[in-house]
Amino acid sequence: MIKVTGLSKRYGNYLAVEDVNFEIKKGEIIGFLGPNGAGKSTIMNILTGYLSLTQGKVEIDGFDIAEYPEDAKKRIGYLPEIPPLYIDMKVREYLDFIYDLKKVKFPKKAHIDEILRLVKIDNVQNRLIKNLSKGYRQRVGFAQALIGNPDILILDEPTVGLDPKQIIEIRNLIARLGKNHTIILSSHILSEIQAICKRIIIINRGQLIADDSAENLSKKLSSDRTLVARIECNEKDMLEALSSVKGVAKVTSLGKKEEGTCDFLIEPERDTDIRSAVFDRVVSRGKKLLSLSSNMASLEQVFLRLTEADNDEVRRILGQNEAPTDHKADAETQEV
Repeated sequence: MIKVTGLSKRYGNYLAVEDVNFEIKKGEIIGFLGPNGAGKSTIMNILTGYLSLTQGKVEIDGFDIAEYPEDAKKRIGYLPEIPPLYIDMKVREYLDFIYDLKKVKFPKKAHIDEILRLVKIDNVQNRLIKNLSKGYRQRVGFAQALIGNPDILILDEPTVGLDPKQIIEIRNLIARLGKNHTIILSSHILSEIQAICKRIIIINRGQLIADDSAENLSKKLSSDRTLVARIECNEKDMLEALSSVKGVAKVTSLGKKEEGTCDFLIEPERDTDIRSAVFDRVVSRGKKLLSLSSNMASLEQVFLRLTEADNDEVRRILGQNEAPTDHKADAETQEV
């Protein structure tokens, strides 16, 4: 559905994006991440046809966006971080305008009615956009991206300004749309990305540094697979008991967090799952295991670790055969 080959973008002497390559298949929901100034927004704007590329190729459903921009753009719905709204228009009037602008062929009233219901703004369709709350304005922006039923949705911070209930509703909407659409989702709320996206692309200093599932990235940064256990027990006795469990390499006491309990950091031998054995040992001693959790790195930790590391460190962490090319641009220069 989307194929990016050797994508580079230069602003004068500043190389904002360098030799980026990736493919996205139909129906995938991709989390697109990167720190401010990393080149992420530049790439998203190139994918939508808003910016031209300096070098490389972008294909949308087989259409080169540089050679066939109209055919490529018809397949894309875009919600930028700040929705492109005409606030002196009424909601329905604005969506009618977007419908005409996109030259949509579907029956107009039925198509817009469906989208109004889908994003739950049918109750405000006759109100002026400038009188809506920020959350409702965000929904109107989401609605304009859906006009024409595009194959691809590119969503930049789609839940900004929404309350927790609305965030869950939009998250569920994105998940439903992912069954029939290809979605690129950018957000600084990484827990949201982890909940929705099965695949993560991370951009840093203009380069693609990671492309994998959140789970796999977490595993690569948590190779020791350590566990944290909270047990109602005598600290010394349980330390000895856990240390003798088959497959356990090391046990460290983390001290008392609750009255009558002790927390332990349990490190397994390489490629060993010790959860059942630890549980059995605690129960056999007549003690209560109150919690047992993996010490896996969160997506936030993965993101910070990878974006703060140099190229050699990223290569080591992810097990890459070749390190990414050094970025030649001034790291202090901000993305345009």
